[in-house]
Amino acid sequence: MKTTNPADWKGILVVGEITNCRLQPVSHELVGKALQLKQDCPAAGEVSVVLIGSGIAAAGKEMQTSGADELILVDHSQCALFHNDLYAAILKNIIEARKPSVVLFPATARYQDLASMLGIRLDTGVAAHCVDIRINETGDILAVVPAFGGKVLGDILCPAHRPQMATAKPGIFRPGEAKPGHTAKVSAFDAGGVIAETMGKTRLVALDAASCAVPEGIPLEKAPVVVCGGWGMGSKENWQLLGELAGMLGGAVGCTRPAIDEGWMPDESSMIGTSGKVIRPKVYIGAALSGSSHHVCGMKDSDLIISINNDPQAAIFEVSDIRVVGDAKQVLSALIERIRTIRSA
Repeated sequence: MKTTNPADWKGILVVGEITNCRLQPVSHELVGKALQLKQDCPAAGEVSVVLIGSGIAAAGKEMQTSGADELILVDHSQCALFHNDLYAAILKNIIEARKPSVVLFPATARYQDLASMLGIRLDTGVAAHCVDIRINETGDILAVVPAFGGKVLGDILCPAHRPQMATAKPGIFRPGEAKPGHTAKVSAFDAGGVIAETMGKTRLVALDAASCAVPEGIPLEKAPVVVCGGWGMGSKENWQLLGELAGMLGGAVGCTRPAIDEGWMPDESSMIGTSGKVIRPKVYIGAALSGSSHHVCGMKDSDLIISINNDPQAAIFEVSDIRVVGDAKQVLSALIERIRTIRSA
């Protein structure tokens, strides 16, 4: 389907994410951004939210007071588990019928792939991992995305094709405030026909239980204190200081890419930045990291930023409230010992 008349398309559609029947916070973040776009350009049209799953009444009720104009529920037993082909087929039907000018997706492990698949099926572009989305008076969006490892920001436009599609990672946008006096119109989408057609082509045969496991400890994005380390920590032994300090402060450990490459952290779930998570803790402590824009965009909105680096010209100091020039191992060891002394007094 190739779009040649963008004027026929109007409205903003947010694709919400549900996991284990629970609405994910990124859904509210995208609705907040959609409402801002609508405010900036009233001609953009109404904001709609589509939720796909099984037994999602509670999630739907939560979204009804988000400020969105309409809530589209796709509630079917076959949608209980995420199925890329099925979800894409359902969304393609909804988008072709309603013709929204803008479609926003979470840039999560599942939904960023879903957005790409839909981009192909709808013959339109997808701006991935946006750090901002703006709109002009005619309803054209400008998607801001990081490039070259986060060193520059690029502007992406899709002027001739519709819908204009974009993905954003959780934490990039602030969630909109609940509007108790507002109730969105609720519509149900009958997915029976789409399911019958799609499930004959592919089907889910097994689910890896490990992939559904809930990580231990405080989730990085919810931790009030985040202690983050970079390549300058130097060794696995030194890295343990971050975990010890985070444990004392009731926080979580974050990292930059080199820590994963060195094997100091097991996976990317604790990486902060454009390729990782966006966090806004009350206190962020950064140790032995340079402060590249790739990382900074993921933590710059922390309430208090404390940075430790032996280079007085380190880029991280430009966004820091408290700057400590010194060896991270020595500073962290002294801080841990001081906390121990105070607690034992």
